[in-house]
Amino acid sequence: MLSLNNVSLRRGRKLLFENASFQVHAGQRLGLVGANGCGKTSLFSMLLGELENDGGDLVLDSSLQIAHVAQQSPSGAQSALDFVQDGDRELRQVQQRLRDAESSGNDGAVHDCYERLETIDGFSAESRAARLLDGLGFGSDEIGRPVESFSGGWRMRLNLTQALMCRSDILLLDEPTNHLDLPAILWLERWLKRYAGLLMVVSHDRDFLDGVCTRIAHIENLEIRVYNGNYSDFEKLRSARLAQQQSMFKRQQKEAKHLQSYVDRFRYKASKARQAQSRLKMLERMTAIAPAHVDSPFRFRFMEPDRQPQHLLHLEDVNAGYDGPVLSGIDLPVAGGDRLGLLGVNGAGKSTLVKAMADGSTVLSGERTLGRHTRVGYFAQHQLDQLDPEHSPADHLRAREPGIPEPEMRRYLGGFGFGGERIFEPVEPFSGGEKARLVLALMIRDKPNLLLLDEPTNHLDLEMRQALSMALVEFSGAIVVISHDRHLLRSVCDDLLVVHDGRVERFDRSIDDYASWLQEQEQSEGSSTCDTTEGRKSRPVDRKQQRRKEAEKRRILKPLTDEVRRLERDMAAARKKLELKDEALGDQELYTDPGRKQELTGLLQEQAGLRSDIESMESAWLEASEALERASIDL
Repeated sequence: MLSLNNVSLRRGRKLLFENASFQVHAGQRLGLVGANGCGKTSLFSMLLGELENDGGDLVLDSSLQIAHVAQQSPSGAQSALDFVQDGDRELRQVQQRLRDAESSGNDGAVHDCYERLETIDGFSAESRAARLLDGLGFGSDEIGRPVESFSGGWRMRLNLTQALMCRSDILLLDEPTNHLDLPAILWLERWLKRYAGLLMVVSHDRDFLDGVCTRIAHIENLEIRVYNGNYSDFEKLRSARLAQQQSMFKRQQKEAKHLQSYVDRFRYKASKARQAQSRLKMLERMTAIAPAHVDSPFRFRFMEPDRQPQHLLHLEDVNAGYDGPVLSGIDLPVAGGDRLGLLGVNGAGKSTLVKAMADGSTVLSGERTLGRHTRVGYFAQHQLDQLDPEHSPADHLRAREPGIPEPEMRRYLGGFGFGGERIFEPVEPFSGGEKARLVLALMIRDKPNLLLLDEPTNHLDLEMRQALSMALVEFSGAIVVISHDRHLLRSVCDDLLVVHDGRVERFDRSIDDYASWLQEQEQSEGSSTCDTTEGRKSRPVDRKQQRRKEAEKRRILKPLTDEVRRLERDMAAARKKLELKDEALGDQELYTDPGRKQELTGLLQEQAGLRSDIESMESAWLEASEALERASIDL
């Protein structure tokens, strides 16, 4: 169906890839991955005839119908339902011919048009469009609204819906999940799995690639290499290939060993809680694929907070919103070491909740209590627009930290992909991903002990997402994160909260159960229309009682929880000291210089003492964790 034979492609003066050769056919679902700027979107432009290849042969039957998502935000007074139906171009052509034939009284032409509508399933077009809109999150009361009445993100959803409406042979999707919440992403995955044509998709959402793709095309070093399987399969295959390169071997081993320490440490915590088990599996998987990312241009860690207080933040009986409440009765304490992921559909109030936590700007009533030594690091998409467009990354960092030496500045910003003279260039022309990386870099320098992250992976490519996940795994403070990136949630979060129906509630299942939970809610909401008025009035009371029970349970468990977290902090501090001793003992002169024999003996004794202390603390921690688990089950 589609064949590239030794194809080369340039964009301006930049060579994107050369001598690329691969074939794909109907029924296959190909994921395109690679660093930003490597040529993924340009490859789509070449297939659409917007760019011409600079060498080789592109074999593509001109009769094939190609559908793609328009990048321009639509407008106008046309209804959403009509706009989506425009995606079926032949449908609109036949409908126009039918109108012309009816107005001219050409009965033969009218008959032909009706036959064609029957063939292309045109009589059900409106219902098909409505089902697509529903799947992507549009309510039944919204499909008749004018396109111009929707926000920018929802207009881009309309573009996606229109592309899906097209009866295509080839479907090109460039970052289709960017403007979708998790329920819409899950629906899109199911829809694409049923797509009969050739699907080619660019995405930085690894779970989406895993769920949809049957092959992966990786663009790197001017080459396109195609792997069979989904993204996880690609990582394993690439990891094995890189492992054969001796120059990479030592780095691979170091990376895998480094991450394994976190897996071993967390294994104690993965008791019977489903989310903990899910995260343990995710950490083990990250260890296995670590060699596939040793050549990543991004490598950074969160700076150690100056203080690690136990009590960071508490929202108590808070109503949050803007002109009126979006969320009611919020009771949410955040303690040191907490790792909370927020789930919920777009518009449910997740960002409203995070803003209430960040600065209290959305708190309408109730108490927001910030710990004395709490230092908040808040990341949100609007902060990208608050960067001074005329200032460089170096200017922004110096404004935060005036005395930073240039070598340290270069090293630090280099970990976020800003190398060479790039650090002195104005940020105005930077991509969304580059700006997001800069905002993260600036936030980290403040040494926060509470991270509030609102869709931190938007605009980030797969390698930067991996680096961020790794950094968050190692972060010693507390984390509250909103994300539709399931890989990030699995990697980072110990507990999940769901924002739903104006409430914030604990989600006692794993992230992989969220799709089935959503279906249960849909069924429950459908049946609730048959409830009595009395029954509907009783539910808020039940919820209030449930929240009281949960608050009482947390109060009873608090001493045990505090002890577990104290031991975790002590173990983290001891391990950091041990790492310093291990590093010092790596100095070969210690073993060859007779004058340093006493220093060597002292270091070895300190190392042995720290290892013994850590072993004792781990044993105490395990006992405390088991006591906490038993108490949780008994309550």
